[in-house]
Amino acid sequence: MAHTLTRRTVLTAAAGTAGVGLVGGLAARQLAGPRPGPAPALPDAPPGDERLIRIASAARGREVDFWTAVPEGYGDGRGLPVCLVLHGASATPRDYGRFGLARFLTDAVRRGAPPFALAGAAGGRLSWRAAGDDDPQRMVREEVPTWCARRGFDSSRLAVWGWSMGGFGALLLAETYPKWLRMAAAFSPAVSPGDAVFTGVKKLRGTPVGLWCGRQDNFLSDVRALARALPEEPVRAAWADGRHNFGYWGTVIPDAFALIGTALSPPRT
Repeated sequence: MAHTLTRRTVLTAAAGTAGVGLVGGLAARQLAGPRPGPAPALPDAPPGDERLIRIASAARGREVDFWTAVPEGYGDGRGLPVCLVLHGASATPRDYGRFGLARFLTDAVRRGAPPFALAGAAGGRLSWRAAGDDDPQRMVREEVPTWCARRGFDSSRLAVWGWSMGGFGALLLAETYPKWLRMAAAFSPAVSPGDAVFTGVKKLRGTPVGLWCGRQDNFLSDVRALARALPEEPVRAAWADGRHNFGYWGTVIPDAFALIGTALSPPRT
């Protein structure tokens, strides 16, 4: 059962949405590192149909927040492909309005990106991996596409995007289910040589990968190492000035959304 909290609501930084480390081997840098920080500079574009609901997840054994956004001008998004959104350790789907993700989506489409929807559920702080009976990765693989299909989205065309812990989770998801996703985009993924993403990196063959990381980010050297380890040239490997927060990530969302829209647009042959 789903309980609607927000339906087609304009959520901006001024709305004051409650804002805003990895558990396990990545904890030292992540938990001691910066929080997502202030909301990014938002584009001059309105959100479209943006919703936040509570929905039961069997994979996680609880109700979770489930957020969706459609670019302005595309109604309820029926027929649009989907980019799955995986949050970092210090954010949840309730922060996506403050981050302006729906506005970035509209702006990207207005600038020429093929339209798509965004959809993301709360995965906790488990690095998007199973911990006992709580399995956020299975939720993303099995349940989120079903929830999207019920909304009328085209869940046969999927990409994934995440930042920090969610970047790690996005890459791990693409490795766990090779060629299931049209693209995997990761901002400052919380990766480290020898972790699950590095050991499974060859499984990314056939999945376009985009990597972005700030030059002042503690993960930069490891993200660059991952880019070199990929079995195929990444569609983007971008290193600009910036830290581990949305002040930087907001500056690269337009580039990522343009690539994601393109990856989702053609039919699979």
